[in-house]
Amino acid sequence: MPSNSPTTPLAMKALTLPIILLATSCLAQTTLEPRTMKQIAQVDPRYLSFNVEAVEVTGGRFWKPYMAEGPSKNEPPSSKTDSNQPSGMDTSLFQYRPPIDLSNPHLRKLAAALAPSYMRVSGTWRNSTYFQDDDAPLLSKVPDGFKGVMNRAEWKGVIDFSHAVGADIVASVATSKGTRDSDNVWTPDQAHAFFEYTRSAGGKIAAVEFMNEPTFALIGGAPSGYNGAAFARDAKIFQTFLKQESPDTVFLGPGSIGEGAPLIDGAPMPRIIPTEDMLKSSGPIFDAFSYHFYGTISKRCTAAMGPNFVMTPEMALNADWFDRNLTVEGFYAGLRDKYLPGKSMWLTETGEAGCGGDSWASKFLDSFRFMDQLGSLAQKGVQSVMVNTLASSDYGLIDEETLKPRPDYWAALLWKRKMGVRVLDPGVTPNSKLRIYAHCSTDMKGSVTVMVLNLDRTATQELTIPTSGKRFTLSAPDVMSEEVLLNGKRLEAAGDGTPGAMVGQSFKAGTESFAPLTITFLSLAGAKNSACRN
Repeated sequence: MPSNSPTTPLAMKALTLPIILLATSCLAQTTLEPRTMKQIAQVDPRYLSFNVEAVEVTGGRFWKPYMAEGPSKNEPPSSKTDSNQPSGMDTSLFQYRPPIDLSNPHLRKLAAALAPSYMRVSGTWRNSTYFQDDDAPLLSKVPDGFKGVMNRAEWKGVIDFSHAVGADIVASVATSKGTRDSDNVWTPDQAHAFFEYTRSAGGKIAAVEFMNEPTFALIGGAPSGYNGAAFARDAKIFQTFLKQESPDTVFLGPGSIGEGAPLIDGAPMPRIIPTEDMLKSSGPIFDAFSYHFYGTISKRCTAAMGPNFVMTPEMALNADWFDRNLTVEGFYAGLRDKYLPGKSMWLTETGEAGCGGDSWASKFLDSFRFMDQLGSLAQKGVQSVMVNTLASSDYGLIDEETLKPRPDYWAALLWKRKMGVRVLDPGVTPNSKLRIYAHCSTDMKGSVTVMVLNLDRTATQELTIPTSGKRFTLSAPDVMSEEVLLNGKRLEAAGDGTPGAMVGQSFKAGTESFAPLTITFLSLAGAKNSACRN
């Protein structure tokens, strides 16, 4: 866990908006110069993207929400309790879900508002999912060497959804024992069926990882004794296959997790296959370097280890909690520079915490971590950040039962609407209380958008801004609330799922104040920044 947790608990339930606005102490005033901010990076137009786990597509046992009681009402009577969950894990951590309804118009409208995006369909479950390449009813028995089945109709639902919401597909392929020959060498038969059907159904896989999280290959269904050399051997076979089958698909890899910073401070972790071992053996076969990041593992999976291993809400606004994100990016960027020089970085899976997120991953409190992650990784030139998930478990952007947008969704929507692909240096060094990020705006040449995170629990911050503009301030009546206010008014989607307009509040050049625990986007149409004119 982050080490410098506060000595006094955060009065989460007392931080109402009226109290916030009464805070009068301010940190040193800072002046922004949007006209002269220099471009320091550029990101993919689909920078902010999302995951729909393969187990959601097929139905199966995914992370059980904290509020869920007992077995799921949708649990098939004949289902085995451990039917397709990762190996060696407590069955009580999971809950059965029927296949996600990707044809739901409400869900489609919410996802389409985040376009353009990538839609990654992968996860640990995908490693062991058999693709049933026919139009017969779903197999009643899972083939040997697999744990689940995805049929054509389910995958066609993904393809149709991707077209409807403007989300290019990112995927991985099955790699479990059922895909291997007698020497445990991976074979491309399943991958060939998967890619061929995708093409015939009018779909396209924009980018692909070979295996989900090969650093934890054994948890993901790889054979006993699997190591870096074995991964490299198999990944080379897949690369040859991919060049023939789908040469325009970006080959991402290796898709590692669990290095650079411990997932659980002070706790022993399962044996991993070091990324460096994989890259030494594989050579520069990947088109781009991909990795996953979670700052820790959620209480769902660590509670049994004792209180010292449990992340708490009091830690969630600490600078070191935010900065773990950059520590891990720096570790993997170093390996990229050594083994894949010049290749871009993609973060293909991330969220508040692994194992489905903590109970506050769905609250306004988590939006500060989320926005800081987007801002800081864009400055590093990471090309895409794929949130886990769109609508499943506690870290979903959307509540899976009600389809109500959560705070992270509203923050993501503002980012999409205001922050363009060109990343600027705001000229302000991040600290424990104030974080500022700047991009060229999405909507007007020469315009700059600045995102201001006031992480202070009690103090207002002030900035001098030499141009007029519009401000979009996100706050909440309580940081542990799922309700979000935009300039003091509650955000909610229309009955059909349309998010609706997000109206800014005009301000004049001069000093602007930022209340404690708020996230503000400043749209500066008059910045006349030369880097943003083209």
